[in-house]
Amino acid sequence: MKALMISCLLLPVTTAAYAQMDTLSYAAERQQIRTLLHQPGGYRPAAACRDMVAVGPKGDISFSEAEWRAAQAKEKLVFKSVSVVPGSEIIRIYNATSAVVNWLADVRLQVAGKDVAIKVRRLEVFIKQGNNWCRVAGQGTQVDEQLFPVKL
Repeated sequence: MKALMISCLLLPVTTAAYAQMDTLSYAAERQQIRTLLHQPGGYRPAAACRDMVAVGPKGDISFSEAEWRAAQAKEKLVFKSVSVVPGSEIIRIYNATSAVVNWLADVRLQVAGKDVAIKVRRLEVFIKQGNNWCRVAGQGTQVDEQLFPVKL
C-alpha cells in the first residue's frame, strides 16, 4: 500500500518533467533564424513562403504577404531600415521545424513623407518548409520609450 501511495504521489511530478519540451537546443536552426533576422534589409521570404498572417501596430490584419504590402502602400508607409537591437532576440525552436521569435526592432520609416524612428517589439512564428524557414505569422507593437525605456 505504501509503495502504491508513493507511486501515485510521484506520478504527476515525473509526468510534468517529461512534458517539458526542449526549445533551447537546436543550435543550427537557431542560427538559421538569427541569420534571417540579421540579414541586410530584414527578412525576405522565399517564393514558397508567401502565406502569412500579419497584425500591425494598430490592430490591422493582413492574410498574405501581398495584403500586408498593399496595406503599407495604402498608408503611404515606406520602411527605410529595420534592424535587430543586438541581444534582444529570444528564439524558441520546436522539433527543428517551427520557431517562435521575439525581438526588438529599431525601425526607421517614412509615413506620408515624414521620417519616423521607433522601437517595435516583434513576435514572429516561423515554420520550416523544405530548406526554407517561412514566417507564417507576425505582430509588431510599438514600444513607448518615454513610458518604458528600452534597457538591454
